[in-house]
Parts: sequence; structure tokens; C-alpha cells
Amino acid sequence: MKKIDITELVLRDGHQCHIATRLRTDDMLPICSQLDALDFWSIEAWGGATFDACVRYLKEDPWERLQKLRKALPNSRIQMLLRGQNLLGYRHYSDDVVDLFIKKSVENGVDVFRIFDAMNDIRNIETSIKAVKKYKKHAEGTLSYTTSPVHNNEYFLDMAKKLESMGSDTLAIKDMAGLLTPQSTKELVSLLAKNIRIPIHVHSHATAGLASLNLIAAVEAGATIIDTCNSSFSEGASHPTTESIIAALQSIGYEINIDIAKIDSISEYLREVRKKYWQFESEFTGVDPRVLTNQVPGGMISNLSNQLKDQDALNKMDDVLKEIPEVRKDLGYPPLVTPTSQIVGTQAALNVITGARYKTVTNEVKNYFLGQYGAAPGKVNEEIKSNAIGDQKPITCRPADKLKPEIENLKVKADDIIKNEEDLLTYAMFPDLATSFLKERNAGSLVPEELLIKSEANDASNRYAPSEFNITLHGETYHINLTGSGNSGDAERPFYVSVDGISEEVLVETLDQVIVSGGSTKPDDDDEKQGKNPKHARPTHDGCVTTAMPGTIIDIKVKVGDSVNAGDSVIVIEAMKMENEIQASKSGIVVAIHVSNGDSVTPNETLIEIQPQ
Repeated sequence: MKKIDITELVLRDGHQCHIATRLRTDDMLPICSQLDALDFWSIEAWGGATFDACVRYLKEDPWERLQKLRKALPNSRIQMLLRGQNLLGYRHYSDDVVDLFIKKSVENGVDVFRIFDAMNDIRNIETSIKAVKKYKKHAEGTLSYTTSPVHNNEYFLDMAKKLESMGSDTLAIKDMAGLLTPQSTKELVSLLAKNIRIPIHVHSHATAGLASLNLIAAVEAGATIIDTCNSSFSEGASHPTTESIIAALQSIGYEINIDIAKIDSISEYLREVRKKYWQFESEFTGVDPRVLTNQVPGGMISNLSNQLKDQDALNKMDDVLKEIPEVRKDLGYPPLVTPTSQIVGTQAALNVITGARYKTVTNEVKNYFLGQYGAAPGKVNEEIKSNAIGDQKPITCRPADKLKPEIENLKVKADDIIKNEEDLLTYAMFPDLATSFLKERNAGSLVPEELLIKSEANDASNRYAPSEFNITLHGETYHINLTGSGNSGDAERPFYVSVDGISEEVLVETLDQVIVSGGSTKPDDDDEKQGKNPKHARPTHDGCVTTAMPGTIIDIKVKVGDSVNAGDSVIVIEAMKMENEIQASKSGIVVAIHVSNGDSVTPNETLIEIQPQ
């Protein structure tokens, strides 16, 4: 009887897919002893988007999370998801940073490193595998599975052989978007099993509704390890249900040494815990066969919906999902997995929200065209590439070959806020986020984002107005359902509503600002006294520089009195985790700067004013 091993994903990928990676460590720990008592091959509990979410939203030290999980799971292999040369950030890091990151991950408790590259560029994986082997842990080389005119089974076999030759202990097929079918799974796994010697580990998201069938097909074709998720966070954008897959495989004669009955209390606990995070649930994380076309991975969909909600653009989700395959084609068919999923998804969102394709191009897309993430799998759109990077020459070598050692320089930059090498690596991943995070941590003033309390009488919290209600006007009662809205910074903000089943658009005009000479605005006196942030001036002439989408100012590249040319980069904002350069609207002299680093800004606000020379 063939033995099948299982990796449990509930502490990482499960909540990343369903509640935007928001599960807090304190809600994980009570159930760890029961997970630890089961015979899972490994428990995935770190890496992926969890590092970012800890620092950005939860205000938890990600390294402390790993330490606590290591202590709580003494008998289990802790597995992490590592993005090769990207580690857990959104750029490539120098080899000395990669080595130190893996060293500290091992010291703090990681046993298995699933290592992938978003471009499937083998050059970006090799350093991580070598480091894992150097520190005597398990290296799992990974194929980022996707479909396109340039991806086929021979492509993946060639990559698998290279990963095996590099020293991978196991080979993972990472089907992050749920694109495998039972037949394609059987064909790929059979081909790999005949041509490589290391065990095959299959990971398939359930978004298209096929993943359970895929896992059965994979096992029958020769895979010996599969990924599943506890029923409390399984299915849809997540993964096949642990309990169900165990029952299915045992019923057809496979050996799995896990007692389903002992999982019941774990599932019950986590189902109850999940209710606390209701505000992060999304209608887009269920079964959706459209993924076979748009290829949006499970881990991205809940984050994308929350990011669009933050942009007041959730009503544009369907348009963004249609635009994503077009942007992916323009970029030469990269697999959609972090960071390329974020790069493609954010650019698609920009194309839709601004109403003009590539009117604004993120820095990350520019860097992609410059070869700084590796080699594109297919041909890129040369016209869009030329518009994005101009005469700059893309690199053709391994991107990290262009990077000098970074550790010593990072120590100098972060010397006043770091306490140890773990802090240094947090700073390396996200310098701006980490600076404020570490300062607040050192001052004892970290405050996590608010978990809203869902009233039993009313599903809406006291922080948000209800999205569905009845209104009585002149004796007539109308059923209103709010389906979307325009940007909150607009003077006239559109709201899209359904009135008794009929779609309507309502324009709401803002009247709480005082117009002063020159067409700018200032806050009411009461607002100033109360310390409220005033809105920035509305654009009044074509020298006013604005942003295409809401974001946070992270860099102002000019000062008053500087000469600029139309198209010069003058401001960098962060929106949807990506950096966006804002260009000068015309040539001239910078006469006013209305923003500072850290300011939140929205479209139709003047950030900088330029006067013609």
C-alpha cells in the first residue's frame, strides 16, 4: 500500500487566500499542539505574504511569530514559501542578504524551504538552494505552473532536471492559480516521475473547482506528497480540504497516518476564529472557473479585492480581471505568482482605474522590462516596453549579478533602529515600512489594524455605513443596495446603487471645504483646531501635478525652484504595494509642493505646481 504524505497549509496559504493574510499569531497558537500531534509531512506556517502582513497590518514581528510557532510545533517540520532571490520582498536582493536571510530563518525554526521564482528563471533560485543546503535543511525546488504559448510539459521537465541537479531534495509543482486539470496533472506528473529521482510534491489551488481531482490524479501518476488545507479555510481560492482528501485516498487504498477524527476540534476552533476576521472576507474567493482565463492566483484574489476596496474601486474588479491576461501577454506571459502577480495585477488595475492603458506605468513594470526580475518567458510588447523605459538597455545577466553586497550598507542605514540581524533583514525587505514599524516597536507603541466588531443586529459596524438598507421618502419605501462608488477625493463622488432592482448612479457633491483665492482649498477652522488632515488643493491649471490613483507619498524628488521637463519623475507614491512614479505635467519651474512624505493622497488633488518658464 503506497504511503502519501500531506502538508497542511492552514497557518499560511489558507488564511492568505480567504482573509487577506490577516490571521494573527495569538489565534494560531492555541491550536498548534493539536496540529503538532498529527503526522503531517510538514506544516506551512511562514513566508509568502505573511511577513509583509505582519509588518504592514498586524504590527507583529514576523521573526517573533516564527519563534513562537517553532516552540508550539516541536515535533513538526515548519515549511516556508521563499521567492528565491526576491526572498519575501518585491525586488531582488544581493547574495549576502539571501544567505543571511536563510541562515536566520533556519535558526528561528524553518525546516523546509519551498523555493520558487516568479519568472521560472532558474538563475534566481540557485543561490537560495545552495544556502538551504549549506545550513543543512530541506530545499524544495519549485515549478511555478502556468499555461501560455511558451509553457508546456517539456519546458517544465527541463526546469525540473535543473532543479534536481542543483540539489533540491523534493520537487514542487506550484499550481498557484488552479490551472491544472486532472489530465494535465496526470501527464505532467507521469513525465516528471519517469525522468527525475526526487519525490514530487503537488500544490494546486481549488479556485477552478478541479484541485481535489488533480491531487488524486497526481498521486496515481507518482506524486508522493500533496498540499491540503483544514476545512476551516479550504476550497475556493484556497486548497482541497484536508479531511476530505484523507478520506478519499484512504478509501482507495493509500496509506495516510492521520486520524481524521483528531482534526475535528482543530476545524471547529478555526471556524470560530475566522469569524473575527469577517471584514477581510471577499466575495471573490469562492470557486470561479474564470481563473482558467485570467490566471489570478488564490493568494492574490483576496488581497486584490481588498486593495481595490481601499481604492474605492471594488466595482471595477471584473474589468481588472479581464485586463490582467492582456497585461500578462504584454509582459511575455510571466507566471502570476508574487511578485509578478502583484506587478501585473497592479498595472491592470491602473489601466482600468485611469481609463487609459499604460498612461501610468509602475516602477516595477519598468524594472521588469529592464530585466531586473529575470528573463521574460516569451516576447514582450516592444511598443509598451519602449514607452516605459525609453532608451535604457535591459540587462541579460542574472539580476543579482548587478547587485553589490548589501549587508554592511544596510547596517549603517538602519543602525539606530535595529537590535539584531532579524531586524536588519526586516529593514532589508521593506525599508520604509520597517523604519516606522521598528521605531514604534522600540517605543512600545505598536497598534495593529482594528478588527471590527460585527453587530448581531446589524452586519455593518459603527465604522462603516451599511451597504444595503430600506429608505422611506414621502411615504414610499425603496430597497437600496450600494454596489460601488467613485473616488472619495472627488468633489462630485459617484455612488452606484440598485433601487428596487434597478441600477442607478447618484452623484454626491462635497460641500465641507472652503474655496480660497487661486482655486485652492483650505479646511474649516474647526478641522484645523481638531487636527484633521486638510484635503489638498484641487488642480486649477495644467501645471498642477496629480496622481491617477489613491496612495501614500514615499518620495518627493524635487524642491521649490527646481527646473523640470514634462515627463520628469517628481513624486513616487505607493499604491497597492507597488511604487508609481508621478511625472511632471509640463516643463517649467516648481513653484509649490503641497505634500510631504507619508501623506495619503487621492486623484484630483494638486501635489505639486509647475509654472512655465
